[in-house]
Amino acid sequence: MAREIIYFSRHGETDWNVSQRVQGQMDIDINDHGRTQADRNGDMLKSLIGTAEGFDFVASPLRRTRETMERIRTRMGLDPLSYRTDPLLMEVHFGDWQGHMMEEFAAAGVGNAGLLQQRERDKWNFVPPGEQAESYMGLSKRIAQWLETVQGKTVCVTHGGCIRTLFYLIEGMSGQDAAHLPVPQDKILKLENNHLEWI
Repeated sequence: MAREIIYFSRHGETDWNVSQRVQGQMDIDINDHGRTQADRNGDMLKSLIGTAEGFDFVASPLRRTRETMERIRTRMGLDPLSYRTDPLLMEVHFGDWQGHMMEEFAAAGVGNAGLLQQRERDKWNFVPPGEQAESYMGLSKRIAQWLETVQGKTVCVTHGGCIRTLFYLIEGMSGQDAAHLPVPQDKILKLENNHLEWI
């Protein structure tokens, strides 16, 4: 698995994060608090790696990750737009559930109580309804594929679901535990020597 040092940041907070509306791969902007979080992570990375000479910068192509990356690079004194995107880093796709609140599913006909109970029993392997929907297990395979592409020191801005899968892939955490793992938006996750550490 990844041998080079990688610093991960989750995107800053969005209004949908606050209201617990399912985002998945819907393109939502970060809010003012999320911008403060992104700035904090940029300051932290500047203290850790300075001008980041020799580092690759890559983000999910969604707006919330791109703005987070651009704010991070600005705080580091770097050209905010000199980074690349990779669709492998996009959030897990929640299918027909995207854009809805959990409590809306049954009432809106998008899901039902049985599906919610099934998800609670096995959140890692559960696939929501919808053509493009993924499980966390499926997402972990996508993130493993991305890790195999890493060629050198990297700063990566991605999503909560993607970061959860790292604990399954790198630390051997059970899928069920990884699926329920809290992922802060104002900290940096360091991957070095096949070990993960929050900073």
